[in-house]
Amino acid sequence: MAELPATMTAIEISRPGGPEVLRPTTRPRPEPGAGEVLIRVAAAGVNRPDVLQRLGNYAPPPGASDLPGLEIAGEIAALGPKVAGWTVGDKCMALVAGGGYAEYCVAPAPQCLPIPEGLSMVEAAAVPETFFTVWTNVFERGALQAGETILIHGGASGIGTTAIQLAKAFGARVFVTAGSAEKCRACEKLGAERAIDYKSEDFVRVVKELTQNEGVNLILDMVGGDYISRNIAALAPEGRLVYIAFLKGPVAEINLAPLMQKRLTITGSTLRPRPVARKGEIAKALKEKVWPLVAAGRVKPIIDTTFALAEAAAAHRHIDADHFGKIVLTV
Repeated sequence: MAELPATMTAIEISRPGGPEVLRPTTRPRPEPGAGEVLIRVAAAGVNRPDVLQRLGNYAPPPGASDLPGLEIAGEIAALGPKVAGWTVGDKCMALVAGGGYAEYCVAPAPQCLPIPEGLSMVEAAAVPETFFTVWTNVFERGALQAGETILIHGGASGIGTTAIQLAKAFGARVFVTAGSAEKCRACEKLGAERAIDYKSEDFVRVVKELTQNEGVNLILDMVGGDYISRNIAALAPEGRLVYIAFLKGPVAEINLAPLMQKRLTITGSTLRPRPVARKGEIAKALKEKVWPLVAAGRVKPIIDTTFALAEAAAAHRHIDADHFGKIVLTV
């Protein structure tokens, strides 16, 4: 490892606050531990949890880097002890618990995946956080089956654009909500049967019309707040409601009687604190079931904008602006 630099440029959160608190800094280059690889980062995805961490509302799990960044793509620069299946120089993408906004980042080997044929480094960096999240919540916890109906809130987001494509590829009828006519059209072009403009339409009424008053089998929600009771109303008997975030807050007063009457399931998960072994299982499922779809061009990450690493503050301003798909930092 002598040829590797002792230090690196990274983006740190100088204090909790707005995008301006993200600033370039020089840090010691991290060393890979047992079961870990060191990745020379080519690109890093920008995600809503990064914003929450910047605001001081989402602390890294114990032992994780304090630097933001949960997904990266690049080239393996060094191997820690007890790593099998990877060699120095391999190109890969990785899900990490932090540290992605940097020139070098350590990743657990089980959370690394080969880059499917045809994907650029920028596209690869936009995959791990969203694909891991969608797979575990829509297909594992949500148990989506071919022929079922799914309502995806936030259809224009990185999660939404991924969920639309995967749900469609696996044979579901896909409905989404989005915040403008333009975003709705883009979601339908990606594979949604119907995109509902939440600013001018009632999603409960629309999905009931689309399903002959039955409701949908599965809802993926990142909104919460007043959507919670409306989601319950929009579900079919035996329906499942899966939560991955609460942009409108996690607290609501709801009538639980429909849970019994319709035999509903409400569940959810977070990805970042889960054990490496569990994330490794998700990675194996993606490689087996989803990577062939990506290689065939049937599913792909949707890139809205790229920013240089030093422009991380601008990238965070853009995540709250009007965008479609993923925002990526290039190193």
